[in-house]
Amino acid sequence: MFKKIKTNTGMILVDKENTLECLYVGDYGRENNIKADFLGLTKEIDTVVNTPVDLDEKMVVTISTQKGCPMNCMFCDCPFVPFKGNCSLADLTYQVRSAIKESGCSYTERFNLHFARMGEPSFNQNVLEFAKILPLVLPSGFKSGVIHPVVSTMLPKSNKNLIPFIHDWCDIKNITYKGEAGIQFSINTLDDEARNKMFDNKSLGLQEISDLAKSLPMPVGRKYTLNFAVTSSCDLDPVKMNALFDKKKFIVKITPIHETRRAVDNSYEIIKDFDVYSKFERPLVEAGWDVIVFVPSIEEDADRITCGNALLREVNEVKLCQQ
Repeated sequence: MFKKIKTNTGMILVDKENTLECLYVGDYGRENNIKADFLGLTKEIDTVVNTPVDLDEKMVVTISTQKGCPMNCMFCDCPFVPFKGNCSLADLTYQVRSAIKESGCSYTERFNLHFARMGEPSFNQNVLEFAKILPLVLPSGFKSGVIHPVVSTMLPKSNKNLIPFIHDWCDIKNITYKGEAGIQFSINTLDDEARNKMFDNKSLGLQEISDLAKSLPMPVGRKYTLNFAVTSSCDLDPVKMNALFDKKKFIVKITPIHETRRAVDNSYEIIKDFDVYSKFERPLVEAGWDVIVFVPSIEEDADRITCGNALLREVNEVKLCQQ
């Protein structure tokens, strides 16, 4: 049974008994929290104001693919949750249907499903099967103009099935969803030593990721994403980026490391100054890269809806209302 935590833009749902956590949120509108010259969003963003959201325009549901997470990323709270394995197809369905039910939304123009709350999705083959049947398992009475599932992966080196999983997901993106799906590689920095520290030496090295990237088919629709959750000291050198990745296949997404308990405990810088994003963005744009800069509001970080958060361990310390 889920317990509910209301947020400024939606709700977090926590089921301690079954070790599940998911959420739904609305969106401020990309013109308010995104800068992306290639999309015509050229306004510099120095702050994001919390405003009412309209789920009829866009709803984002983020679900867990594992019960806890074995990856131990140094900026993420998921390792605080005792690991209990992969989510079943029933678990995935339960999360999606529960989030939509709690939203009260019966129609949205765009429904984004992110496999990104807890867990490393590439360890769970059920994610692939679930994406294929997603339109069929949405609650009766709920309709969406566009369904857009997104996998975010830390590219674990211990996963012997990683490369087949990534290729299968690319087929789901390009063929099953005709381009209307996404995949994000968590990169954060092009400094291997700093990156290994961030990911507790559990992610592939940059050259291995580059080799994997080269093997991927050309994307249909939006390109694949290289996600950089940054501090001001991260390395996003365009020369290195060009050597490692193909700008015809990938876009670069720049976000802050979110203000999780573990990020603070490990002294990771939480970016508040947009000039830091610009320092990374401008050279990449000048080098021909498509770049998205995503800036959360203060309320989104405080609500702990962003990636890297998990409330399960402290569920009894948070004011909740029983379902």
